[in-house]
Amino acid sequence: MPRRSEHGHRRLPGRRRYRHPLGSGTAAVLALVAAACVGCTSSGSSAAPTATVTATLPAAAAGGGVSLQQDYASTIRRVLPSVVEIKTASGLGSGVVYDAAGHIVTNAHVVGSATSFQVVLAGSAKPLPAHLTGSYPPDDLAVIQVSGAAHLVPAHFGDSSKLRVGDIVLAMGNPLGLASSVTDGIVSAVGRTVSEPQGNGSPGATLPDVIQTSAAINPGNSGGALVSLAGQVVGIPTLAATDQQLGGAAPGIGFAIPSNIVTDIAGQIIRTGHVTNSHRAALGVEVQTVMGPSGQPAGVSIAAVTPGGPAAKAGLRPGDVITAVSGTATPDTETLAAVLAGLHPGQQVSVSVTRADGSSTTTMHLSLGQLPGS
Repeated sequence: MPRRSEHGHRRLPGRRRYRHPLGSGTAAVLALVAAACVGCTSSGSSAAPTATVTATLPAAAAGGGVSLQQDYASTIRRVLPSVVEIKTASGLGSGVVYDAAGHIVTNAHVVGSATSFQVVLAGSAKPLPAHLTGSYPPDDLAVIQVSGAAHLVPAHFGDSSKLRVGDIVLAMGNPLGLASSVTDGIVSAVGRTVSEPQGNGSPGATLPDVIQTSAAINPGNSGGALVSLAGQVVGIPTLAATDQQLGGAAPGIGFAIPSNIVTDIAGQIIRTGHVTNSHRAALGVEVQTVMGPSGQPAGVSIAAVTPGGPAAKAGLRPGDVITAVSGTATPDTETLAAVLAGLHPGQQVSVSVTRADGSSTTTMHLSLGQLPGS
């Protein structure tokens, strides 16, 4: 039986069919990615949290090393008070204080289906109640609001478009329940597209433009802060890569949602409780991967067409199989989602289609729509 999914893009070997409303996506999907998220219970003490720092300083002259160490310490003192622990009935994650009104930004997979939470501020052992403001699973972002906090320290969000490969960054959060932990690394790449799997509290999503970092990201880090040495939050750690051949985490490969996307989506949620402008391209179809005679993915079959959407206007029908978009082959839903993530609403694209009865293959041209908000 086909399995319907609202957001998942993980490759599942041996899968027969997989439905997805498209939607979201981007330019070169990184497979083998697992969420570093909620579902881990704390194995630490119940005492007030203390900072745990894992840092490997590069070789440098004594003066330069001291200066760099001071930069680390200054950044941690400045930002760590803005990083909180979020507890739900199913596990824990991290969050970042967004404003003085008590709004906290985190991952959608951290909040899951919960609407109420317990939040522990940095340096405190007393949990405070919080409620859901809004969630947008396609970008794996959510906002909650804490009550009864007297001295919140909002973080300063930087401009993630200014990040360069090699920039030093720190990941702050609550990995494995170890409150207020800090790891260090560099920006390994920018502009990645990653496929976040469903399960373990994660709604699944294809995330465009993410930051790849060598800073260690572990379960519980999700929703925390990726921070520059200027003391600015430049991303929200969300995923850690897994090695499907060897099993377990792939060391030094983690991903964070860039701060420019975070502030845009969080700002919309705070203002209206919803996302009204996703800025993400959509075809206006639900699709499922179909297998060819060889047993390999051979395209994405349209299961449903949104009335009045781009696909409907172009004459696409249920049963048609999309094999390419803008000249890029789309053998499965993940690849189609990835291609769309690199495109923009309103952009003109070509879509190669095999008709439902298999009688003909044609190329249509259409103007992309926008992925719906929340």
